[in-house]
Amino acid sequence: MEPTYVVIGLVVLLLVAGGLLLLAPSRRRKDTAPEVSPGDRAAGTSVTEQEEPGEAPAEEDSAPVLETPTEPTGRLARLRDRLAKSNTSLGRGLLALLSRDTLDEETWEEIEDLLIMADLGVEPTTEIVDALRERVRVLGTREPETVRQLLREELIRLVDPTMDRALAVAAEAPGDKPRVVLVVGVNGAGKTTTVGKIARVLVAEDRTVLLGAADTFRAAAAEQLSTWGARVGVETVRRDEGTDPAAVAYSAVERGVQEGTDVVLVDTAGRLQNKKGLMDELGKVRRVAARPLPEGRDIDEVLLVLDATTGQNGMQQAKVFSEAVQITGIVLTKLDGTAKGGIVVAVQRELGVPVKLIGLGEGADDLAPFDAEGFVDAILAG
Repeated sequence: MEPTYVVIGLVVLLLVAGGLLLLAPSRRRKDTAPEVSPGDRAAGTSVTEQEEPGEAPAEEDSAPVLETPTEPTGRLARLRDRLAKSNTSLGRGLLALLSRDTLDEETWEEIEDLLIMADLGVEPTTEIVDALRERVRVLGTREPETVRQLLREELIRLVDPTMDRALAVAAEAPGDKPRVVLVVGVNGAGKTTTVGKIARVLVAEDRTVLLGAADTFRAAAAEQLSTWGARVGVETVRRDEGTDPAAVAYSAVERGVQEGTDVVLVDTAGRLQNKKGLMDELGKVRRVAARPLPEGRDIDEVLLVLDATTGQNGMQQAKVFSEAVQITGIVLTKLDGTAKGGIVVAVQRELGVPVKLIGLGEGADDLAPFDAEGFVDAILAG
């Protein structure tokens, strides 16, 4: 091969190699450029706006956004309105019967039937009907507004506004913290959800709260409770599934004492398969949970959660739990059932303790303090 062709070949090879070297950085920059997600494009972020090499990527704010619970007063007003809408059949039915031109035996029997169907109970029904018959006879009037007022007075008397319905969560002295509330009830009544909703009520009152997930027999209970607490910035003490419930309750109260928490809410198991086993278990949880408290202190509140739609079956459940632990108050859930308001009177009569909270739905703030007069007015509204 002639020297001229060799020289030309070397020149060509050098030109090709140089071109490849010049293109390589550009290709590397293109290959390593960060991808832009559709969301970034939508926001108008271009590739040139990405972090420069060597800079640490900006940390995203991963802190959860806490919810602000509804104030208890506003919550109560909303629930009264919902109760009025769901129970008008009871109030209207009673007013219609009492406003008839003639109140004969058949009419009074219809009034009794209506009250019994509202889960008022036989004894309270007899009591209110006898009182109404006497007052209507003495007054000798069928004027609707007068009859309505008579009915209102008798219902309020039965619901008993003199009962103390305040939750025992107010500390009177530094040594009174934490106040400890044990929540019991059968699975399905909305017990764990109610504990979460009570936490929201307390947070709305600017109280510090700690939750104890002592229902360790139901796999989802602790997770469910933790989720409720996290929504309002409340921590949950929990252990593995199958752990001794009393040990979890003890740990929660102990931590509450150490941290000076205002209120410790303890969720418990709600199995009713074995009555004796339930009584023994709940009794143990109560005893053990009280041990970290200062000498002389005991559990401050034991709330029984009842599903208002279960009627007389719910009354049987109430009896079982009242035998297991000393109930101090009742939470009635699902009270938006049709004309079932009478369960308030029946359960109070049966257990001798007040209904303290009522729930009328599945919303996070659908739980409110019970007010006797407001409850009766809601029933008779419309």
